[in-house]
Amino acid sequence: MEIEPTNKKNYQTLLKEIKEQIQISQIKAIASVNSAMIILYYNIGKSIHEKQKKEGWGAKVIQKLSLDLKNELPKVKGFSERNIKRMVRFYREYSDIAFMPQAVAQIEQLIFLIPWGHNTVLIEKIADKEVRFFYMQQIIKMGYSRSMLVDAIKNQLHLRNSITSSNFKELLSPAQSDLAIESFKDPYIFDFLTMAEPFRERELELNLVKHMEKFLLELGSGFAFVGRQYHLEVSDKDFYIDLLFYHLKLRCYVVIELKRGEFKPSYSGQINFYCSVVDDVLAHKDDNPTIGLILCQEKDEIVAEYSLRNMSQPIGISEYELTEILPKEFVSSLPTIEMIENEFLKREEN
Repeated sequence: MEIEPTNKKNYQTLLKEIKEQIQISQIKAIASVNSAMIILYYNIGKSIHEKQKKEGWGAKVIQKLSLDLKNELPKVKGFSERNIKRMVRFYREYSDIAFMPQAVAQIEQLIFLIPWGHNTVLIEKIADKEVRFFYMQQIIKMGYSRSMLVDAIKNQLHLRNSITSSNFKELLSPAQSDLAIESFKDPYIFDFLTMAEPFRERELELNLVKHMEKFLLELGSGFAFVGRQYHLEVSDKDFYIDLLFYHLKLRCYVVIELKRGEFKPSYSGQINFYCSVVDDVLAHKDDNPTIGLILCQEKDEIVAEYSLRNMSQPIGISEYELTEILPKEFVSSLPTIEMIENEFLKREEN
């Protein structure tokens, strides 16, 4: 069926609405299945716990249950001895939670929204329930995979803050500003790098690219790597962005500049310029404004605030920490910056 040119826009709008409805329905269906499974596991854990308490049964009953369930329901998965023990522990951890529809909005009900594997990680790694609930919220907001959750716990994300030094509220819409503040944090922990002092900014940059998977996990959900030393040409002059990303949730490019030592006001002008050029040269008309992120080792909050006050582009300033700095006596055993760069270039060519 041919659509009249005058009606094409209306048709595309209709198509988009239907696609969104289908996608929302699919997400709800997945969430419903997950919730039903978590409730099932909770109830199984409850039944076993109560029988153990009443009959005086020990852990061997769980082993027997696992074997009998495998024999009688061979196609049903998820009832290994280990997983059944987790169900019992799961019930014991949250035995005071009431199943009421009106309570779904309560923070405790997050346990029924996140996957089982995430729940088991939280129970096994975090004793404090308030801290657990913090990570549950992060799972929902940021879409953490299980490995991302493990890394976030390892790096004690709950002790770190959302980014505070930024002009996001002044230059972005309220919804975009809130999402940007949640998406960027302070400080960033690059404990997967082993570097010797003193190091150069280019060395830090190359090492982060070399460990891109871990770097992306530290940055958080939504970041897609575009390039390193990304070339911009303005008025026949060459400029190079340290690291360029695209953020899938913010729907915008993210320019990252790496700085060694203390933050300087001049950094804001430099990244403001880069963001302006990216908006004009790279960004699609439907993209949100490019965001700049300056990563430095130290910053003075007051200096940072003044430096951002009259900038035209949304910019954030965060610190980063290298928790594994090698002593000077080991420096000679490390590859030089030239060796790292040559290796990186070889990989790019292949």
